[in-house]
Parts: sequence; structure tokens; C-alpha cells
Amino acid sequence: MAENSVPRRVALKVLGATLGAGVFAQALAPLKQFTEGMSLQGFLQKHYKELSPRELREVLRRLEEETEQRYGAEVTIRDLRPTPGVQFAYALNLSVCIGCRRCVEACHHENNHDRASHNSYIRVLEMEQGSLDLERGDANYDHAVPAPGKFYLPVQCQQCENPPCVRVCPVEATWQESDGIVVVDYNWCIGCRYCEAACPYHARRFNWRAPEVPAREINPDQAYLSNRIRPQGVMEKCTFCLHRTREGRMPACLEACPTGARVFGNVLDPSSEIRWVLEHKRVFVLKEELGTRPRFFYFFDE
Repeated sequence: MAENSVPRRVALKVLGATLGAGVFAQALAPLKQFTEGMSLQGFLQKHYKELSPRELREVLRRLEEETEQRYGAEVTIRDLRPTPGVQFAYALNLSVCIGCRRCVEACHHENNHDRASHNSYIRVLEMEQGSLDLERGDANYDHAVPAPGKFYLPVQCQQCENPPCVRVCPVEATWQESDGIVVVDYNWCIGCRYCEAACPYHARRFNWRAPEVPAREINPDQAYLSNRIRPQGVMEKCTFCLHRTREGRMPACLEACPTGARVFGNVLDPSSEIRWVLEHKRVFVLKEELGTRPRFFYFFDE
């Protein structure tokens, strides 16, 4: 992290708060989030990568206390690091996905999304059979599924090996970890939304307001870089449920799928199911021509 990272970050965020109406006012997070979603301590804290172990422990405890004060819920926020020798990947069998969107609902609750907006990191597109034109996919279908002549294409963060979202961040608030998961330091993000514009998969979400989550519905098992409640004015995204998967569990969306369409695991493990799928199925990735090299694969039964 460059020595002038903090001044540049503060300057950019203050700019967003002071310019008023117009493009910058919408693009950059306002300073009122001090009281509506992030404390002054949280705003001024160091980048995640610069925190000492002691400082990180203090940050985690502070965030737990702030969550209890703001939402009335006791939570545990941990720092879960990548496991050496693990490279995560996801695959989805489009032949058996029925478009029920239970994965969307599971993501919504597991990751403590704002209940009012019913946000989720997953969009399920209803597609015409024989077409893979994402622009023609309908994410707002409202009828019994599966519908005749349709198939269903869930889309979420592809955890690209060449992530354009990371390259455009002006303050290095997002990066890819050694197990392939692209993460965000929510306390460092300035809310400029450059990453949202750069992502060709519409996989980033912006918190336009302080999230509303009833205490009884908050998932208390949280991680700093994963599903802790994000403040207003920052970007957020799917992290392959790293608070679960880095402990050997499966993503919430996979466990919620009633048809077994989803496959997840360590591609470096030759005995893993994901490795079998990649070796025996005719997999493809979305928008391969862009060179993003997704870690999210799709396939049909042959």
C-alpha cells in the first residue's frame, strides 16, 4: 500500500460528500454514513492488509459491538484466511436447474443483505432454449417454473482469474486472494462504483442506504471479508461464502439447491467433485472472449 493511500482515499470520499448533486454525488459515498452505516473509527482505519494482528482483533471486536448497538444482535466476526493448496471453483448443471431461485433466497439470508431491497448476489436469468444471449435473459420472471421452452442461468461473481473489477479500483479496496476469491475491504471502499462498471457479469452491488436487517434474521456467523453487515455507500459482492467454504463447508446457495445443480470444491484436489466435472463434462464460461478467465463454469447433460 502506498504511503499516500490514506490521504487519497479520504480525499476521494470527501469529494463525493461535498460535490452535491450530479454524477459524483451519486457515485461517491456521502460522509453521513458515519452515523448511518460506518463509524468514524471504521472510516479512518487502516487497509485490511496493513492491520497488525492486534489491530485486526480490535477492529473485529469493534465491529461486533457496533453490530449489537445498531441491530441488537450478538454476532461473531472472524478473519478467515485462505488455506494453502486450495483453489476454489464452482460449476452449475444447467440441465437440472429449474429456476426456483432458492439459491437467491439462501444468499440473501446467509450474507445479511438489506431486507427492504431484497438484494442478493445471484441473478437467475430465464433464457430461451438454444440461446446464450445474456442480454435477452429475464431476471424478473414471475410464473411457475420451469416454463416450457426455457432454461435457467444463475449468474453471480465469477471470481475471475483476470478480474477487471480489481484493476479499476482507485484505492485497492478489492483484490484476489490465493484461493481465487475476490474480496472487498468494505471499510476501505470509497463507493466510486468503478468496479461495478468494469464487471461484465453484473456481479457487484452498491449499498445505497444503511442496510435494514431484523435482529432475529441476522446470521451471526460472520467474517470481515465476507458476510458481515456492510455499511451504506460501499460496493459488495459474492465471496463463495468464504466464512463457510474456508472451513470446509459448502456455499449456502449450493446447500439450498433442491436439484443438485451446483458443484463446488478445490480444483487442486484430484478426488473432488468439481475436478471430476471439469475433466468429464463439456464446460463453458460466460463471455470467454473478454479474457476474464472465470472460476465459475457451466455445463449441460449430454
